Amino acid sequence: MAQEIELKFIVNQDGVETLRSHLNTLPAEHVAATPLLNIYYETDDNWLRQHDMGLRIRGNEGRYEMTLKVAGRVVGGLHQRPEYNVELSQPELDLARFPAEVWPQGELPADLAARVKPLFSTDFSREKWLVDVGQSRIEIALDRGEVKAGEFQEPVCELELELLSGETQDVLKLARQLVNLDVLRQGSLSKAARGYHLAQGNEPRQLKPLTILRLPPKASVEQGFEAALEMALAHWQHHEELWVRGNAAAKAGVQDAMSLIRHTLTLFGGIVPRKASARLRDLLTLSEATLASDVSAETAASSTPLSLAKLVLTEWLIARGWQPFLDAKAQAKFADSFKRYGDIALSRHAAELRKTFAYPLGDSYADQLPRLGRDIDSVMLLAGYYDTVVAEAWLENWQGLKHAIKTRQHIEIEHFRNEALAMKPFWLHSGKQ
Repeated sequence: MAQEIELKFIVNQDGVETLRSHLNTLPAEHVAATPLLNIYYETDDNWLRQHDMGLRIRGNEGRYEMTLKVAGRVVGGLHQRPEYNVELSQPELDLARFPAEVWPQGELPADLAARVKPLFSTDFSREKWLVDVGQSRIEIALDRGEVKAGEFQEPVCELELELLSGETQDVLKLARQLVNLDVLRQGSLSKAARGYHLAQGNEPRQLKPLTILRLPPKASVEQGFEAALEMALAHWQHHEELWVRGNAAAKAGVQDAMSLIRHTLTLFGGIVPRKASARLRDLLTLSEATLASDVSAETAASSTPLSLAKLVLTEWLIARGWQPFLDAKAQAKFADSFKRYGDIALSRHAAELRKTFAYPLGDSYADQLPRLGRDIDSVMLLAGYYDTVVAEAWLENWQGLKHAIKTRQHIEIEHFRNEALAMKPFWLHSGKQ
């Protein structure tokens, strides 16, 4: 078994030669482009996908390899997944050659080999540069081609940084250098993910609302902090992908994600000092300025501020970059119950909302939008241990007030303000339960 650690980027089609020219200046071992054909397999009921597994055969100039990827972690565009590779003499599956422990029940399901069949393929050329960064050996792969499933297909133009040996931090260090070229955007959608989407009919990808953060039982405050930032990053990348694909409304989702990152840092600001996130917040400011300018989705998404902001956040999450800034008191707070922390914070944010909107504000409602947005996001991050229907009902009136203020619907403003103020708390330790 190998532990695959790679960072994926989408390359701006107009910037391919700029990227290649830069890579050719690196002290690297260059490997000319070679064709790769990958066939991915699945059952009719998506058994592999349901178990977070991916199965493929890769062919390269008469040599074949069977690969099984199993559940791992994806943060931003950094993929960390165990994978099992078996060399084949011909492009035919032989699932019995994988070790038994890779399967969910500790053995190969009896009928799986008969059920799997080709689902989609990726056909591309791969050009490689092997570089040494720090104490690490890294493979830089530029892939250009297409992914195909039945009648559907879409182009592939990707850069992958794969850690062959050494430390993950060196992959991120190299990535920080490359994103300054303004031709890369960190991508969370792998070729396989796009292939599955095509195979399922290539339905238009949909906008997603921000939802209440759900956490496992007995999660710590630190786990809640991490989960909130990961949710914001995933929301950013999902809507950035839609925006680049032509959905202009998705730009707002990118902006909402940036706000959620800021609101998360504020929510946990009593534990994580501002100096720990200074670089990230500076990059968010530059990214917000980029989005406020008259710039195309493709240009914005591959611009240095946005690319670096996502990369710095990814690195922060992978390395827990806040830890060196925490004293013993902060460490103890982070180890405490997120549920307990959430109850106290919910009461604080509700009190702030009630105080701010206790009386009509006339022409001053817009001045309170930043505060309102922050409190709404904070409640969404804190309410996951309570009944979703009840929590969402409490939030809906405040969200309605926010929308009415933005759209200047004066009658609706007063309606939602009154309805929101009349809602009873849904959390414990509120003083009213």
